[in-house]
Amino acid sequence: MHIIIGTRGSELALWQAHFVQDELKKINISSELKIITTKGDSIQHLSFDKIEGKGFFTKEIEDALLSGEVDLAVHSMKDLPTTAPDGLKLAALSYRDDAADWLIINKQSVDFQQILQFKLNAKIGTSSARRKSQLQDFRPDAELVDIRGNVPTRIQKLANGDFDAIMLAAAGLNRLKLDLSAFHVVKLNPREFVPAPAQAVLALQVRSTDLQLQKAILPLHHSEVSDCTNIERKILQASGGGCHAPLGAYCECDKMGNYHLFVANAKNLGEPLQRIRLSSATKSNLAEEALKLLKF
Repeated sequence: MHIIIGTRGSELALWQAHFVQDELKKINISSELKIITTKGDSIQHLSFDKIEGKGFFTKEIEDALLSGEVDLAVHSMKDLPTTAPDGLKLAALSYRDDAADWLIINKQSVDFQQILQFKLNAKIGTSSARRKSQLQDFRPDAELVDIRGNVPTRIQKLANGDFDAIMLAAAGLNRLKLDLSAFHVVKLNPREFVPAPAQAVLALQVRSTDLQLQKAILPLHHSEVSDCTNIERKILQASGGGCHAPLGAYCECDKMGNYHLFVANAKNLGEPLQRIRLSSATKSNLAEEALKLLKF
């Protein structure tokens, strides 16, 4: 079998697509890449909350999948809307990398006496409403400034002194193996600084009618990852805010098979943050129990 994979063209997206290519080779599927520019890639002057619509890092790739231009799409799962377009389905999820967010701080802006280890009134670069809401909760003195661009571009802006610190997903930094030795790195605990639903997971999307490909890539699916991300995305779907809402949801399963769910949510950016922590011996109804407590 030979297929065409649709992907964005950023360095991280290409790493993800090449990773999937390597996984497909193991099950005797050859592939080629088709790079597709999305709305989110084209619009670099606006923060995410100011771009109209949902799925602006995924829609154009999904359109190519529906039209038959590509056979499989590789997405960062956290970018995917919770409702798939008619005719498409998720056929497999990857392993989960470190789900945490990391603070990358210029060394001259470090202050170990402060929460999160950056100086008072520091300028922090992030365009994520979720990250902004939690940063405001921990450090209301911080000046939060939008930053766009791919991961290396953002790090270069930090090195240039445009910001005192920036916040990035650990998974992307791990996958790109970037040299961060010039900076002070604070590795945040995902139970406390709650990541985006399904952060650090890759989603493999196919046409619903392509049963042959669905069956072929089933060995790549990590069901234990799906158990946790399903809970996280149920909460996201109920929030109605889409993948760029000020909502963090993170679920993990311990060695005993118990599930632990952590949620941080603000109705709107600038409003008080609500935190929920729940544990259960089963994944059943865990999202529903959290939703009973949340105020959307």
